[in-house]
Amino acid sequence: MRTIAIITSHAPSLTNFRAPLIRLLHSQGVQVLALAPNFDESTRAAVYSLGATPVDCSMARTGMNPLRDAVNTWRMARLLRRLKPDVSLGYFIKPVIFGTLAAWWGGVPRRFAMVEGLGFVFTPTDDGGLPFKRRLLRRMVLWLYKLGMSRAERVIFLNSDDQAELVNSGVLPARKGFLLGGIGVDLEHWVPVPPVLQSPTFMLVARLLREKGVVQYAAAARIVKQKYPKTRFILLGGLDDNPGSITEADVQAWVGEGILEWYGHTPVMPWMTQTSVYVLPSYREGVPVSTQEAMAMGRAVITTDVPGCRQTVMDGVNGFLVPPRNVQALVEKMQLFIEKPELIATMGQASRRLAEENFDVRKVNQRLVNLLLSDVPMGWVVE
Repeated sequence: MRTIAIITSHAPSLTNFRAPLIRLLHSQGVQVLALAPNFDESTRAAVYSLGATPVDCSMARTGMNPLRDAVNTWRMARLLRRLKPDVSLGYFIKPVIFGTLAAWWGGVPRRFAMVEGLGFVFTPTDDGGLPFKRRLLRRMVLWLYKLGMSRAERVIFLNSDDQAELVNSGVLPARKGFLLGGIGVDLEHWVPVPPVLQSPTFMLVARLLREKGVVQYAAAARIVKQKYPKTRFILLGGLDDNPGSITEADVQAWVGEGILEWYGHTPVMPWMTQTSVYVLPSYREGVPVSTQEAMAMGRAVITTDVPGCRQTVMDGVNGFLVPPRNVQALVEKMQLFIEKPELIATMGQASRRLAEENFDVRKVNQRLVNLLLSDVPMGWVVE
């Protein structure tokens, strides 16, 4: 029996984003070890139910502490040497870097890394540039990426922009990249539901971070509601401890003003059924799962013309692409859906078709499993 170690820095992501992959691996007779630093009892039980074995490991989810990261990497290497998996797959920034290094030191024969998005370090600020501190951090991250990815057999990308950025920066040889596309959604679970046409309703699902475009979403909602007061704007997502986080006071101020309805971190599907159009004004993504879910349920999409987001929308077909940080462009497209509600249905139908073509989780995961389990020597290119 082959054994694969899936390494993440956030245990809930194993059930939220990797569940179909784990089930598929288990169904094909692969033993799955799920390594994460922050299991609680419910997450641990959920991972067991998928057919995987949860394994506690040392890893800091955020922060840059070289000594702590080095010690944690050494500990993980010892753990992997004891577990003896045949394959490792790390996703999120620290598992990509330190998880891959630990797998190399720990003697794992085949090592893969998945870049789910390059994040705020690679995202320009409002003036289109990068501040000095962020430029320094970007250089450090690029160096660490190069260090970790040098020990990976293949590096998997969700969008071609991220892949090109790392190749052009000299971090990654082009032959090592593998473009997967979005991680996909279960199209039998996320099924089309007729969109709301009366009292048009827009929705954004995101962690409450500035780089997700939450501030622009609220500003656009304020303007639209002045002209169309019956329009609803739903916001789903929990508070976050990252540097770009939005405070609860900010969100409650929008709620108190009557701009947004905020329901925190909650299941998405019941709210998606109440929605006309899905909106994600993010500054940069991998390929956002929330947009894939909205498309699968037959929702038109307004999103930004940035890496990751632009991979979900054919402009004018299943929605519209707008420039990042551009409130007026958001307002114009929102008002277009309000004034021409027939677009809500036709573009929503196009979204479902595109989801079936591009974001079927069964097809995506089979490609990924074929890569992970292929009997190819280190350094060869798997197409």
